[in-house]
Amino acid sequence: MDIYYINGEFIDDEDARISAKDIIVLRGFGVFDFLVTYNRRPFYLKEHVKRLENSAKEIGLKLLHTTEEICKIVQETIDRNPHHDESNVRIVYTGGVSPDGVTPQGNGVLMVMVTPKLRLPDWWYTDGASIITVDIERFIPTAKSTNYLSAVSALQKAHKTGAVEAVYVDRNQRVLEGTTTNIFGIKGTTIITPPDSILPGITRGIILKLIPEDLKLEMRHMELVGLLEMDEIFISASNKEIVPVIKVNDITIASGRPGEKTKQIMAFFKAVTTDFGIGKVSKIF
Repeated sequence: MDIYYINGEFIDDEDARISAKDIIVLRGFGVFDFLVTYNRRPFYLKEHVKRLENSAKEIGLKLLHTTEEICKIVQETIDRNPHHDESNVRIVYTGGVSPDGVTPQGNGVLMVMVTPKLRLPDWWYTDGASIITVDIERFIPTAKSTNYLSAVSALQKAHKTGAVEAVYVDRNQRVLEGTTTNIFGIKGTTIITPPDSILPGITRGIILKLIPEDLKLEMRHMELVGLLEMDEIFISASNKEIVPVIKVNDITIASGRPGEKTKQIMAFFKAVTTDFGIGKVSKIF
């Protein structure tokens, strides 16, 4: 049984409760962030909490805890789940109970949910995966809110085709981000990723520091037609790390195999996570 933190208490997951009148339930008004552990240590915890705080600011949700308090609570919740080899950590801040069921009152509830880390299929990484594109533009894309209707719908479409992710394309045919991932394209010696109108991924930020010296970084938007002409594509996220993409919609990318530059970046990221928290710190950090 897992232990969660809810509103000042550490409780069994089966006993976790919030009010049915909370506007996270009634209106989907709340924020969250997600991270994983490596060597049983929360990976870039402070950066995730800072992003949670920015998400709250973006949607107008008042948080009642400081950065340090949230970090301490997360660490203690992880410590109370020693039966996990590694953990998924979801930090949620609800909108709170509202008299009219819609107006925030600054009484939100902090929840920290720690569950066993899931192992994703090995073939995603060795053989590459497929993604689809969907014509969707997220409301306040820089906020990680709990309103995930568009993401759930898009992922359902992806899974029906055997794809692992759905990537949003805006009205100008610009490729933005996945439902839970950031996207990168490699063309020749240039690596490209959208500069804005996206959620700033923590894994994405680490990757930007791991780019090999023989690759030039361009922070710019890719149009869908340009994405399909890339030599390599990969997506990134805390729970997925780096996944090579070999097919977009019905189009095979280049050779249909994970590219060498993608595999190099994957190896660099693996080195960072393997050494995380055990005294070996990469020189780039």
